[in-house]
Amino acid sequence: MDKEREPEELYRCKLVMVGEQAVGKSSIVLQFVKNSFEENYKCTIGASFLSKRVSIEGKLLQFDIWDTAGLERFHSLIPMYYRGAHAALVVYDITNQESFLRAKTWVTEIKDKADSVVVTALAGNKSDRPTYRSVSYDNAGTFAKDSGLIFTETSAKTGENINKLFVAIAKECAKKTAWQEPCSDRATNRLQFTAQRQGLTQKKPCCQS
Repeated sequence: MDKEREPEELYRCKLVMVGEQAVGKSSIVLQFVKNSFEENYKCTIGASFLSKRVSIEGKLLQFDIWDTAGLERFHSLIPMYYRGAHAALVVYDITNQESFLRAKTWVTEIKDKADSVVVTALAGNKSDRPTYRSVSYDNAGTFAKDSGLIFTETSAKTGENINKLFVAIAKECAKKTAWQEPCSDRATNRLQFTAQRQGLTQKKPCCQS
Protein backbone atom coordinates (compact mmCIF):
# COMPACT_ATOMS: atom_id res chain seq x y z
CA MET A 1 0.00 0.00 0.00
CA ASP A 2 1.20 3.47 -0.88
CA LYS A 3 1.64 5.72 2.16
CA GLU A 4 3.66 8.46 0.48
CA ARG A 5 0.85 10.98 0.74
CA GLU A 6 -2.32 11.21 2.75
CA PRO A 7 -5.44 10.10 0.82
CA GLU A 8 -7.94 12.92 0.33
CA GLU A 9 -10.92 11.37 -1.44
CA LEU A 10 -12.82 8.15 -0.99
CA TYR A 11 -13.29 5.82 -3.95
CA ARG A 12 -15.24 2.59 -3.87
CA CYS A 13 -14.78 -0.88 -5.32
CA LYS A 14 -17.70 -3.28 -5.13
CA LEU A 15 -16.33 -6.82 -4.97
CA VAL A 16 -18.34 -10.04 -5.17
CA MET A 17 -17.02 -13.25 -3.60
CA VAL A 18 -18.11 -16.51 -5.25
CA GLY A 19 -17.20 -20.16 -4.82
CA GLU A 20 -18.52 -23.46 -3.55
CA GLN A 21 -19.64 -24.13 0.01
CA ALA A 22 -16.87 -24.43 2.63
CA VAL A 23 -13.99 -23.24 0.43
CA GLY A 24 -13.33 -20.41 2.88
CA LYS A 25 -14.85 -17.31 1.27
CA SER A 26 -16.18 -15.83 4.50
CA SER A 27 -12.99 -16.69 6.34
CA ILE A 28 -10.93 -14.86 3.72
CA VAL A 29 -13.09 -11.76 4.09
CA LEU A 30 -12.93 -11.94 7.88
CA GLN A 31 -9.14 -12.25 7.79
CA PHE A 32 -8.86 -9.28 5.42
CA VAL A 33 -11.31 -6.99 7.22
CA LYS A 34 -10.72 -7.94 10.87
CA ASN A 35 -7.42 -9.86 10.85
CA SER A 36 -9.10 -12.79 12.56
CA PHE A 37 -10.01 -16.42 11.91
CA GLU A 38 -12.81 -18.51 13.36
CA GLU A 39 -12.33 -22.28 13.22
CA ASN A 40 -16.06 -23.06 13.15
CA TYR A 41 -17.43 -20.25 11.02
CA LYS A 42 -21.10 -20.11 10.09
CA CYS A 43 -22.53 -20.68 6.65
CA THR A 44 -23.53 -17.58 4.75
CA ILE A 45 -27.26 -17.41 4.06
CA GLY A 46 -27.91 -15.49 0.83
CA ALA A 47 -25.02 -13.04 1.17
CA SER A 48 -23.23 -11.00 3.80
CA PHE A 49 -21.65 -7.56 3.52
CA LEU A 50 -18.40 -6.19 4.93
CA SER A 51 -16.26 -3.22 3.99
CA LYS A 52 -12.68 -2.08 4.47
CA ARG A 53 -10.70 0.94 3.38
CA VAL A 54 -7.15 0.73 2.03
CA SER A 55 -4.71 3.37 0.82
CA ILE A 56 -3.73 2.78 -2.79
CA GLU A 57 -1.53 5.12 -4.81
CA GLY A 58 -2.25 7.99 -2.45
CA LYS A 59 -6.01 7.53 -2.65
CA LEU A 60 -8.45 5.95 -0.21
CA LEU A 61 -10.30 2.99 -1.69
CA GLN A 62 -13.19 1.33 0.08
CA PHE A 63 -13.90 -2.31 -0.67
CA ASP A 64 -17.62 -3.08 -0.43
CA ILE A 65 -17.49 -6.86 -0.26
CA TRP A 66 -20.50 -9.04 -0.97
CA ASP A 67 -19.77 -12.55 0.29
CA THR A 68 -22.25 -14.84 -1.46
CA ALA A 69 -23.46 -18.21 -0.22
CA GLY A 70 -21.91 -21.37 -1.61
CA LEU A 71 -24.98 -23.52 -0.96
CA GLU A 72 -26.56 -24.77 -4.18
CA ARG A 73 -30.01 -23.38 -3.36
CA PHE A 74 -28.65 -19.82 -3.40
CA HIS A 75 -26.82 -20.00 -6.73
CA SER A 76 -29.71 -18.53 -8.71
CA LEU A 77 -29.58 -15.38 -6.54
CA ILE A 78 -25.91 -14.63 -7.09
CA PRO A 79 -26.14 -12.87 -10.50
CA MET A 80 -28.04 -9.98 -8.89
CA TYR A 81 -24.93 -9.20 -6.83
CA TYR A 82 -22.92 -8.75 -10.03
CA ARG A 83 -24.83 -5.56 -10.82
CA GLY A 84 -22.53 -2.61 -10.49
CA ALA A 85 -19.65 -4.77 -9.25
CA HIS A 86 -16.14 -3.70 -10.25
CA ALA A 87 -14.37 -6.89 -9.19
CA ALA A 88 -15.01 -10.55 -8.46
CA LEU A 89 -13.00 -12.99 -6.37
CA VAL A 90 -13.51 -16.66 -7.19
CA VAL A 91 -12.38 -19.00 -4.41
CA TYR A 92 -11.66 -22.72 -4.47
CA ASP A 93 -10.20 -25.15 -1.94
CA ILE A 94 -6.79 -26.58 -2.93
CA THR A 95 -7.77 -29.84 -1.19
CA ASN A 96 -10.96 -30.19 -3.22
CA GLN A 97 -10.66 -30.79 -6.97
CA GLU A 98 -14.40 -30.41 -7.49
CA SER A 99 -14.33 -26.91 -6.03
CA PHE A 100 -11.67 -25.95 -8.60
CA LEU A 101 -13.73 -27.31 -11.48
CA ARG A 102 -16.69 -25.33 -10.17
CA ALA A 103 -14.47 -22.24 -9.90
CA LYS A 104 -13.86 -22.46 -13.64
CA THR A 105 -17.61 -22.39 -14.15
CA TRP A 106 -17.89 -19.29 -11.94
CA VAL A 107 -15.24 -17.54 -14.03
CA THR A 108 -17.22 -18.26 -17.21
CA GLU A 109 -20.44 -17.05 -15.60
CA ILE A 110 -18.83 -13.79 -14.50
CA LYS A 111 -17.56 -13.15 -18.01
CA ASP A 112 -21.01 -13.85 -19.45
CA LYS A 113 -23.23 -12.13 -16.89
CA ALA A 114 -21.19 -9.47 -15.09
CA ASP A 115 -20.53 -6.76 -17.65
CA SER A 116 -19.40 -4.21 -15.06
CA VAL A 117 -16.70 -6.46 -13.58
CA VAL A 118 -13.31 -5.28 -14.83
CA VAL A 119 -11.11 -7.38 -12.54
CA THR A 120 -11.51 -11.06 -11.70
CA ALA A 121 -9.21 -12.87 -9.29
CA LEU A 122 -8.81 -16.54 -8.44
CA ALA A 123 -7.75 -17.69 -4.97
CA GLY A 124 -6.79 -21.23 -4.04
CA ASN A 125 -7.58 -21.23 -0.33
CA LYS A 126 -6.32 -23.52 2.49
CA SER A 127 -2.67 -23.39 1.45
CA ASP A 128 -1.91 -24.26 5.08
CA ARG A 129 -2.99 -27.85 4.28
CA PRO A 130 -0.41 -28.92 1.63
CA THR A 131 -0.54 -32.58 2.71
CA TYR A 132 -4.14 -32.76 1.46
CA ARG A 133 -3.59 -30.87 -1.80
CA SER A 134 -5.53 -32.12 -4.84
CA VAL A 135 -5.22 -29.04 -7.09
CA SER A 136 -1.68 -28.20 -8.20
CA TYR A 137 -0.47 -24.60 -8.14
CA ASP A 138 0.78 -24.88 -11.73
CA ASN A 139 -2.55 -26.18 -13.03
CA ALA A 140 -4.52 -23.38 -11.39
CA GLY A 141 -1.91 -20.81 -12.39
CA THR A 142 -2.07 -21.85 -16.03
CA PHE A 143 -5.85 -21.58 -16.04
CA ALA A 144 -5.66 -18.14 -14.41
CA LYS A 145 -3.08 -16.89 -16.90
CA ASP A 146 -5.07 -18.16 -19.88
CA SER A 147 -8.21 -16.52 -18.47
CA GLY A 148 -6.59 -13.20 -17.60
CA LEU A 149 -7.10 -13.57 -13.85
CA ILE A 150 -5.15 -12.37 -10.85
CA PHE A 151 -4.10 -15.54 -9.05
CA THR A 152 -2.57 -16.64 -5.78
CA GLU A 153 -2.98 -19.29 -3.13
CA THR A 154 -4.14 -18.11 0.27
CA SER A 155 -4.71 -19.27 3.80
CA ALA A 156 -7.56 -17.64 5.65
CA LYS A 157 -6.27 -19.40 8.76
CA THR A 158 -2.73 -18.00 8.75
CA GLY A 159 -3.43 -14.88 6.69
CA GLU A 160 -0.96 -15.90 3.98
CA ASN A 161 -1.33 -13.70 0.86
CA ILE A 162 -4.73 -12.33 1.95
CA ASN A 163 -3.77 -8.64 2.09
CA LYS A 164 -1.49 -9.05 -0.92
CA LEU A 165 -4.41 -10.40 -2.96
CA PHE A 166 -6.81 -7.59 -2.09
CA VAL A 167 -4.17 -4.93 -2.72
CA ALA A 168 -3.50 -6.47 -6.15
CA ILE A 169 -7.22 -6.39 -6.91
CA ALA A 170 -7.47 -2.78 -5.72
CA LYS A 171 -4.56 -1.61 -7.86
CA GLU A 172 -5.85 -3.38 -10.97
CA CYS A 173 -9.37 -2.12 -10.36
CA ALA A 174 -8.11 1.45 -9.92
CA LYS A 175 -6.10 1.18 -13.13
CA LYS A 176 -8.95 -0.18 -15.20
CA THR A 177 -11.62 2.18 -13.86
CA ALA A 178 -9.23 5.16 -13.99
CA TRP A 179 -10.34 6.04 -10.43
CA GLN A 180 -14.04 6.62 -10.92
CA GLU A 181 -15.77 9.52 -9.22
CA PRO A 182 -15.28 9.65 -5.44
CA CYS A 183 -18.20 8.22 -3.48
CA SER A 184 -19.87 9.45 -0.32
CA ASP A 185 -20.31 7.57 2.93
CA ARG A 186 -24.03 8.11 2.51
CA ALA A 187 -24.09 5.76 -0.47
CA THR A 188 -22.18 3.11 1.47
CA ASN A 189 -24.50 3.40 4.46
CA ARG A 190 -27.51 3.03 2.19
CA LEU A 191 -26.00 -0.13 0.68
CA GLN A 192 -25.48 -1.68 4.11
CA PHE A 193 -28.96 -0.69 5.23
CA THR A 194 -30.54 -2.29 2.16
CA ALA A 195 -28.70 -5.55 2.84
CA GLN A 196 -29.92 -5.63 6.43
CA ARG A 197 -33.51 -4.86 5.45
CA GLN A 198 -33.49 -7.72 2.93
CA GLY A 199 -32.19 -10.14 5.57
CA LEU A 200 -29.16 -11.04 3.50
CA THR A 201 -26.58 -10.86 6.28
CA GLN A 202 -27.80 -13.86 8.27
CA LYS A 203 -25.54 -16.81 9.07
CA LYS A 204 -26.19 -20.08 10.81
CA PRO A 205 -23.88 -22.84 12.08
CA CYS A 206 -23.07 -25.60 9.63
CA CYS A 207 -19.76 -25.19 7.92
CA GLN A 208 -16.54 -23.24 7.56
CA SER A 209 -16.98 -21.15 4.43
